[in-house]
Amino acid sequence: MKKLLLLLFAAAGMGAEAQMPASFSTLLQAEKDSVIAWRRWFHQHPELSNRESHTGARIAGMLRSWGLEVQTGIAGHGVKAVLKGGRPGAVIAFRADIDGLPVTEPGGLPYASRESASFNGQTTGVMHACGHDAHIAMLLGTARILSKLRKEMPGTAVFIFQPAEEGPPPGEAGGASLVVAEGALEQPAIEAIFGLHIMSNIEAGTIQYRPGALMASADFFRLTVMGKGSHGANPWLGKDPIVVSAQIIEGLQHIVSRQEDITTAPVIITVGAINGGVRNNIIPDSVVMLGTVRTLNNAMREDVQQRILTTAEHIAASAGATVSYENETKALVTTNPAGLTRKTVPLLEKAIGKENVQETGWKTIAEDFSFYGTRYPAFFFLLGGMPKGSDPALAPAHHTAQFMIDESAFETGIKAFCQIAFGYTK
Repeated sequence: MKKLLLLLFAAAGMGAEAQMPASFSTLLQAEKDSVIAWRRWFHQHPELSNRESHTGARIAGMLRSWGLEVQTGIAGHGVKAVLKGGRPGAVIAFRADIDGLPVTEPGGLPYASRESASFNGQTTGVMHACGHDAHIAMLLGTARILSKLRKEMPGTAVFIFQPAEEGPPPGEAGGASLVVAEGALEQPAIEAIFGLHIMSNIEAGTIQYRPGALMASADFFRLTVMGKGSHGANPWLGKDPIVVSAQIIEGLQHIVSRQEDITTAPVIITVGAINGGVRNNIIPDSVVMLGTVRTLNNAMREDVQQRILTTAEHIAASAGATVSYENETKALVTTNPAGLTRKTVPLLEKAIGKENVQETGWKTIAEDFSFYGTRYPAFFFLLGGMPKGSDPALAPAHHTAQFMIDESAFETGIKAFCQIAFGYTK
């Protein structure tokens, strides 16, 4: 009978939300300066995708010192840490991305990056120009605080510090898809995973989310137009791939404006680079175009890819040219499932106040967090990182040398993660 009562008590505990300990606020304030200092260290020492060896080593050392079970070598230089709570509950994961970008940071900050690296055969500066340094620091802060509350914490928290969110170098595997493929979240088997992204144009102290599709898929394409070279004075003797490329670029925009139902979801096709020719009076044999496709609907994503190829082939054929088309999926549509959204949003509201949690619209930026959603229930939200009262239109853009965030936002992110850790139930 005693054993039965214990089992019933445990089962009841697994279905009820645990209350955040009264000591949480004190612990958060005690760690606040440390979290900022950690972020500044990682900001000063960024590493490119799949090259985050020092970043991963420092993260692993900190987590070990707090008594977590640590595994390194996750999808390259990633780190996994497991914290088992003292109460029954679910197994959930939290993810932070850890790679920097090939961006040269200007001087001015005492903790500005001075790192450089080789990227695509060129020497470039390296900078945390998208907030991944902040993501690392906030997840470390979450792990640190929860490690001090482990006796009260329900279930098990798994912390994933993921490499190569910005995409691995050509020819290499990496990122969230590799974490999933390696089975890094199977031991222990997680029931849900949560992630955030700090945003320079959303006010600090607030969180934005969206049920269903939140962020776009990202496909990178390489479209080669193969014509026939000739003298620039006699274009009729060749098949000009530059003119054909110009017609294709125009035709791709007709897919967006005339062929896809944009009342279902938006579609973006961008050609970001055109390479062909070496001299003003020589028509080249070929032109290479590089671009990206963004969609917020998986069926539309597949349809757009076929339409790009069809459009390019037919336009090229009209001039006697041919095309080849290569596509690489960088991210899927980041989608918040309805059931997990209903569970998570009240926890976010409890953490920072209902008035500070806002539903938002579609975002055409992309996140490889989307790959976790192919295997596990996954919820992603946007964290405000803009100083209060600032104009979002003037906010420094992500992926630029001017990128900047308000460090007061870190408390909001840690509150959200810790409340999920205590409040999530099966």
